[in-house]
Amino acid sequence: MTLIAISLVILSAAIHALWNVFSKSKKPTPSFFLLASLLGTALLAPILLLHSSTVFSDIPSQVWVFLIIAGFFMSLYYVSLARAYRVGDLSVAYPIVRALPVVIVLIVVVYLGRADQVTYQSVAGGLIVVLGCFMVPLKGFKGFRLSDYWNLTCAMALIAAISTAGYSMVDDEALKYLRSDSQFDSDNTSTAILYAFLEACITSAWMALYVLMRRQSRVEFMQLIRFDKSHAFVAAIGIHLSYTLVLVALAFADNVSYIVAFHRLSIPLGAALGILILKEQPYPTKIIGVLVVLIGLVCVALG
Repeated sequence: MTLIAISLVILSAAIHALWNVFSKSKKPTPSFFLLASLLGTALLAPILLLHSSTVFSDIPSQVWVFLIIAGFFMSLYYVSLARAYRVGDLSVAYPIVRALPVVIVLIVVVYLGRADQVTYQSVAGGLIVVLGCFMVPLKGFKGFRLSDYWNLTCAMALIAAISTAGYSMVDDEALKYLRSDSQFDSDNTSTAILYAFLEACITSAWMALYVLMRRQSRVEFMQLIRFDKSHAFVAAIGIHLSYTLVLVALAFADNVSYIVAFHRLSIPLGAALGILILKEQPYPTKIIGVLVVLIGLVCVALG
């Protein structure tokens, strides 16, 4: 893994943590993330200049099915993430949302009969991640209370984590299918960016459906457009820039697992920014739990 790849991934992790801190500070709503998704779609739109004649003719119908499913999961992710950030601490929700998808994917892989793809180190790392996630919401090592977990913040973070695992697995299958299709002729990076654009379009459609069904969300969306669209634009840049940097970094790395490992630096960084910038409580259990999560993720990524 070259110095360029390491630098790009660390920068991406920092941007990922920053856009989450920024979004949390604005008390985001589904309307906020809908506007951010629409603006992100506009940012990715120039990729159509390379594929304007092939988007609808060469992309297989199966990939469109994948896109619809992935878009649903991503919209559910945004809705649950917004709720988690409105009712709880980023330094609790962010590590759960970022870490648990890795464990969920491991469980699904084993359930689908692909246990040969999972090493003992990855399993051990997954258990360590779970342990760390159980520690993060605690306010102390003594006096365990069910309320530390049985609350809306943890519930929404769990839904966001499940949604992340969902669209990640669907995206992986869709991109493999698209790259193996002989009719679709494009390099890997261009294909990934085109896919990200189409996914942003469909995610926006799912989010718009959710917002249109709720009067309060419709009102919030119009207010954002009139008075606060610049904040959604900043979030859109952060969301899509962090993803694009990872795509570029893949060209400078021999092993994708190292990219995954380094990108998880966003977890302690996000938790630290939540404590330092948002003035959230730095409980020792929270700090230790985040570090345990990071160790577990590194074990999974390098396993």
